[in-house]
Amino acid sequence: MLFKFKSRATADLIMLEPNGRQLLQIIGKNPDAPHGIVTAAQIAAAIAALEAAVIADEAARAAPAAPVDDGEAEADEQGAAQDKVRLRQRAAPFIDMLRRSAAEGHDVVW
Repeated sequence: MLFKFKSRATADLIMLEPNGRQLLQIIGKNPDAPHGIVTAAQIAAAIAALEAAVIADEAARAAPAAPVDDGEAEADEQGAAQDKVRLRQRAAPFIDMLRRSAAEGHDVVW
């Protein structure tokens, strides 16, 4: 499944389901709904929530990991290798869409 975000201020933004779901959960929207809206009035709060989540994600990645046994360490390395794209990179196009939509007073829908 894909999420297709639309605004009159920008081109459409298409995201894979797990990434779109994560961003919608961060901004407090129901990702299970087939359609939704971030009104122009809600955009400032959505941007603030996304920026706070990005900061928290970067802090969590920078924190030293607790010592684990060899089996768990190998599994952690494989998981880390699979998730090379950070939340900051995934959220940047959506944050840009939100900012441009707010500047022009348009809603964002999906």
